[in-house]
Amino acid sequence: MDERTFARAADEYAVRLYAVAYRLLGNRADAEDAVQRALLKAFEARESYAPRWALSTWLYRVLTNVCIDELRRRRNVPPEPLPRGRPGTSVERLDLTRALETVPREARVLLALHYVNGLGYRELAAIRGISVNTVKSQLARGKAILRRALED
Repeated sequence: MDERTFARAADEYAVRLYAVAYRLLGNRADAEDAVQRALLKAFEARESYAPRWALSTWLYRVLTNVCIDELRRRRNVPPEPLPRGRPGTSVERLDLTRALETVPREARVLLALHYVNGLGYRELAAIRGISVNTVKSQLARGKAILRRALED
């Protein structure tokens, strides 16, 4: 893939990649950084891109790997306590962020890609290198954990 083609793809997918990164990482600065790192990694590896994959699948895979690395790095940093919110407030979004943090990492990645970007089971399976049945079970597990955390 040449530089011009890659630049067009980066422009086309940047907003969608940011939406996923933001859902996974929880803040604007980290999401922007993750998208930049993912695009840089993809650019550096553009010669290894295989057209048998959809370009979006390849870019999402690179991005989710960058986000997972960031989440692993954070594991040793204690989270700041967040106030509980009332419906319709910005604190309510913090409640959702806190609830999402209770969902296992792989399920959280799949939830973000499926519900934020509308990706189907097959594309999710290709992005994460897992079976469609595993995608379905991880999504169901993630939704159940998220539902319980939001009810508490």
